[in-house]
Amino acid sequence: MSTIGAYFRLINLGWVLAREGVISALPSENLPLPARIGRSVAGMIARRRSLGSAQSDNLARAVERLGPSYVKIGQFFATRPDVVGEVFAADLAQLRDQLPTFPQAVAIAQIEGSLGRPVPSLFKTFGEPVAAASIAQVHPAEIEEDGVVRKVAVKVIRPGVRERFARDLETNFALGHLQERFYPPARRLKPIEVAKTLEQTTKVEMDLRLEAAALSELAENAADDPGFRVPKVDWERTGRDVVTMEWIDGIKMSDVEGLRAAGFNLNDLAEKLMQSFLRHTLRDGFFHADMHQGNLFVDREGIIVAVDMGIVGRLGRKERRFLAEILYGFITRDYQRVADVHFEAGYVPGHHDHASFAQAIRAIGEPIHGQPADTISMAKLLTLLFEVTELFDMETRPELIMLQKTMVVVEGVARSLNPKFNMWKASEPVVGSWIRDNLGPKRIATDLRDGLKAALRLAEAAPRIAGEAEKLAQNMTTMSENGFRFDAETAEAIGRSEARHSRSGRIALWIIAVALVYIAWKLSSF
Repeated sequence: MSTIGAYFRLINLGWVLAREGVISALPSENLPLPARIGRSVAGMIARRRSLGSAQSDNLARAVERLGPSYVKIGQFFATRPDVVGEVFAADLAQLRDQLPTFPQAVAIAQIEGSLGRPVPSLFKTFGEPVAAASIAQVHPAEIEEDGVVRKVAVKVIRPGVRERFARDLETNFALGHLQERFYPPARRLKPIEVAKTLEQTTKVEMDLRLEAAALSELAENAADDPGFRVPKVDWERTGRDVVTMEWIDGIKMSDVEGLRAAGFNLNDLAEKLMQSFLRHTLRDGFFHADMHQGNLFVDREGIIVAVDMGIVGRLGRKERRFLAEILYGFITRDYQRVADVHFEAGYVPGHHDHASFAQAIRAIGEPIHGQPADTISMAKLLTLLFEVTELFDMETRPELIMLQKTMVVVEGVARSLNPKFNMWKASEPVVGSWIRDNLGPKRIATDLRDGLKAALRLAEAAPRIAGEAEKLAQNMTTMSENGFRFDAETAEAIGRSEARHSRSGRIALWIIAVALVYIAWKLSSF
């Protein structure tokens, strides 16, 4: 029944997008005939005001009409231009996750339910909310320890948010299944995998213990980094539905005039921000993936403080070497090496020609070398690279897409502080150091060490592997002598599966019929 509900919600989603003129604004070229017909029908359904509005206005209005969970989902897809396209991703990036606050009494109940203690025993004072979003809201509070009172920020989960997101995520899975079944070109983008990534991202965001753990991990990684930190977590007052952390008094990075009036060197701040981001990405493989201006403060000592770590990104060693070799290849104009890295990493299928791919890479790199350094965007470089690799059947790499989108945001913040900010000069100390340590002699030593560790683990597991291999050989021998047989439970499960598939086909026909009736009724009411 939940699947049927997801399809009905999908119909409502399509109706809202059509009414707000989003579907009719899609480009018609390269669309299959059924999609072009659907686009034409959507144009007839659209409101008249939507037909004359900018596409971004239509999309923002549609997402806001669908509800707060779709605002959050929209923000996620803003990081996936490979899925929704560059234009829609740019439009979705403008969404602001701001909602009315919920009552303080409800927040107190959430805290007491999560921590198992009354609020007066946890906090000396507990104030009214100062900010609210789709998942949680923030309250100022004070705690007293050893006679010292300090101010903290208390983030409390919104009641009912998990159930609402679960319903809307189910709709996304239904849409992904339809895309994979009826639109083969979408399979390269792995819509089901995208839906799973979205599900995992929201699950992490809605368990505030995991956000606290992310803050703690980044704090450890950046403990000795100059000019960057994150708030300290109060673990005693943190649970699934509440996280308590240090209150940050500072100037938001969006307040450029305020930073200038306070006497801060804006170019130094831009440099610190970019170097911190690259350091976390390359050195640690773990970075804050939502570093927009609203989540960045500058304290009175000139240190950048990043808050709200609900969204984080991770890169394995393979991805970090891939990124570094690409950047190094572009800097040295070794386009053949950049091409070879893609094939070695397995990102581009081996049947493509290396020289042709290197030629495509050269088409990206050569124009960049003719530009002034302060106009070159590292994020734009990666964007162009992903566009070219799509021509060579490179499958979507969600972790690299998230990195690229975060880099776009970080660059944007840096250039809002200094429009002539030199990305390459600021990045060179971090990128150059990492390349020397990981693409030179030190890399060989690291690979040898990791290889020895892997060999040791394999040696430890050898008896267990030998036992399992012997058991498998015995089973194969028995199977060859007696034939391959299902037990009664397996046969029954196969029968149930077949019945379910035939039943789902009939249900799909009924849903289509009901959808037609629903659309006809909606049209008659306007």
